Amino acid sequence: MNFRLWNLLARDNLNLYVFVGVLIVVGAIFGALLVNALTLEQQQELADEIGLYLTNIKDSDQLVHAATFWESFLFYGKWLFLIWLLGLSVIGLPVVLMLDFLKGVLIGFAVALLAQQLAWKGVFFFLAATAPQNALVIPALMIASVSAARFAYFVVRERLFKRKGQILPPFLAHTAVSGLMLVMLCLASLYEAYLSPLLLERIAPTVMAVPISTLSPNL
Repeated sequence: MNFRLWNLLARDNLNLYVFVGVLIVVGAIFGALLVNALTLEQQQELADEIGLYLTNIKDSDQLVHAATFWESFLFYGKWLFLIWLLGLSVIGLPVVLMLDFLKGVLIGFAVALLAQQLAWKGVFFFLAATAPQNALVIPALMIASVSAARFAYFVVRERLFKRKGQILPPFLAHTAVSGLMLVMLCLASLYEAYLSPLLLERIAPTVMAVPISTLSPNL
């Protein structure tokens, strides 16, 4: 296999990156709309959870950085493993796209919920809490998804229809890409475990100035 075909640069795979990006954006919009579908009781329960989380942030002694890192890294790692494995299966490629959509849903839901409960402070809190690691996580998942799509395309075109080409080179390329993306996810987990709590500890008092438990769920 000519490894030039495995070029994952954005300019050479613009259609794939745009498609995956649109899936994430549409998922974010859908996730934001889901907040309005919650019942008043569900919204109040989530508001209580947000208040409890902000209260715990102010107590740095309760933070266990190593445990947070491994929890985050394992979560991202499982997500990446699914993309890698589903790409190898070829028929699992639609599920890869569903995972990208789900990532957008999670982001959109979180932003809309915080904005609903804390107004502009909620958006600021989300940006401070998750934007830096998502700046690594989202590109990593997008690149892994494009790699999975290219592997599936190779198998269908070269192996299924043309009955030629070796499967090992693209398999190694796809695995190498996933390995590099795992490094990016590791960096995101390190930020989330060690740097993000320090930043949130500083901004939590400002956010807590708004009494979440007394906010109207329809704010």
